[in-house]
This record gives sequence, structure tokens and C-alpha cells, in this order.
Amino acid sequence: MIAFGGVSETEIRRRSIPVFKTVMATLLLVVGGAMVAVWSFPDLIRGEGTRSLVVYCSQDQLYAEPILERFRVTTGIKVSAVYDSEAVKTVGLANRLLAERAQPRCDVWWGNEPLRPRQLVALGAISDASRVRVFGSRHRVLVVPESATRHPRSIRDLTNAAWRGRVSIANPLFGSTSTHLHALRSVLGEGGWRTWCEALAANQPFIEDGNSQVVRRVARGEAWVGLTDSDDVSAARRESLPVRALPCDSWTLDMPNVVVLVKPASTGSPASQLADHILSPEVRIELVRQGALDPDPVDRSHPNPGLKPDWPRVVRDLDTVTTEIRRIFRG
Repeated sequence: MIAFGGVSETEIRRRSIPVFKTVMATLLLVVGGAMVAVWSFPDLIRGEGTRSLVVYCSQDQLYAEPILERFRVTTGIKVSAVYDSEAVKTVGLANRLLAERAQPRCDVWWGNEPLRPRQLVALGAISDASRVRVFGSRHRVLVVPESATRHPRSIRDLTNAAWRGRVSIANPLFGSTSTHLHALRSVLGEGGWRTWCEALAANQPFIEDGNSQVVRRVARGEAWVGLTDSDDVSAARRESLPVRALPCDSWTLDMPNVVVLVKPASTGSPASQLADHILSPEVRIELVRQGALDPDPVDRSHPNPGLKPDWPRVVRDLDTVTTEIRRIFRG
């Protein structure tokens, strides 16, 4: 018989048996309790109670990322964001949502133009239009060199021979340029719109990957005028690029930011919390300060005289007009 510190091997084995039983019983209780918790509270790992969200975001990453990170720090809810590339702005994420309409992967969509949310509602990717909320605004503008003394008076003038080969526009199949052209058609009518578009294409404009490239080409002096967004001019001026914005008169287009709850979400759910965060006055003030949104007009009795599109018609004719835009500007 072997003894350890005066205690026999048999005695050690005898004393170990109840200890082993106690440990195993405790382990069974812990594991069993965990299984009951997961079974009883599935929303802790899926559904509305999940502590993580997926966001499809067309707002520029430069502006959106700090806002989403602040939400994560404040709430502890992780946000995984998928951003649009500038070359396929808005259209890329809208098409992604359409492809996923049966089982959307994202919880919240943060857009920055008015057409694609309407398209998503019309095609059933968003089942309830009440989940679409808008805030803030930016506008379509002309951009010219800061020192320019001669410039177009409106978008109409971009077809004049004086600007041949000196106009810059973003790809008209994507982003706010696409939305702008679709909106113009609903106001001008098919004939007038096609005539203007063909005249603009005949003026051999530079066609850029995005609105920021429009501004930069004008800043380099390679184009004398560009059609772009107000926030891109603001960003360029913060970089001290020598450009300034001109109003587009009655052919401008108001472009609000849009927050969409893609899936049904109850009040207080993570998705609703994020939507409320983006829609908060503090976020709006921050976006205005950064130039991502235009300041509110001082005199609200004189609303912006821009386009008032027939949006149902725009959505109805979307595919047909897109094909026409491709033909006109791509040949």
C-alpha cells in the first residue's frame, strides 16, 4: 500500500469519488442552464434582440463611419457597414437589396437620394413605405473655377456650343446624376428631355466615375463647368480647391438622406435605435457642419424652386429610360 503524506492510496481514492461527482453535477447544471437559456431566449442570438446590425450605406464613408462608430460605442451594438463605391453610387446597393428581397441580409439602409427607395418599395424589396424616413438635403449644382467670370446660367446652357468639350458630368447611369436625369424626363416630357440629353452628349462632356471627380477636373482647369452635388463642392473647398458652386435654377433637384428599416423592427430594437440615431438632430447638425448636407434655408416661406418630379412615373419608366440614357451617352 502506497501512502502519500501519511494518507493511504485507498483513502485518497475514497475521498476523491464525492469530489468528482460534485464537479460533474456542477458542470451538468451549467451546461444544461446554458442550453435552456439559448432555447428560451433565441432573440439573444438572432432576430430583433441581436446585438449586431448590417447596414447598407450610400452616404459617403467619410461622413457615415464616425456616426456609426459612435452608435456602437454608446449602445454596444456592433454595426457592420457595406458602403457603395462611387462608380456605381446608390444603384449598386439598391440592386443588392433587390436581389436579396426574399431574405435581406441588411437591417438598415442609409441612402442619400430620393429615387432608389421608391424603386425598392415599388418592387417589394421594402414591404412597408412607412419604414422609409427622410432627413436633411443636398442639391444638384453647377461647379465652376473660383475665378471664373463667364459661366452657364443654368443646366440648360450646358448644351451650348461655347461649352463643347469643357463640361464634366458623373456617369449618368448611376448615383445622383442618374436620378437627376430620370427626374428631368418626368418634368420636361419625353421629347424635350431626349432633345436636351442628345445635345449634351453631342457637346462631348467628360464622363467621370463620380461627382467628386467632376469637381476635381474643374479644379484642374480641364473642364470649365461641371454638374455635381453640393456636398462634393463643399468637400473640395475644405481641401482648398479653387472651385465654387452655382445654383441650377428650376432644374436643380433636392436630394434628402433616407433611412430605411429593411426588416420589420419594433420600437427599441437595435435597428430602430440605429435609425433614430441617424435621424437625430445631433447627427444632422454634424452632417451640415461637415458639408454632407446643406444648411436649412433661412426663409422657409420660399421653398427651393427645383424640380417636382412625378415619382410614380419615374419608377414605372425606370428600366426604359435607363436603356435610353445608355444609348444616348454611351453610343
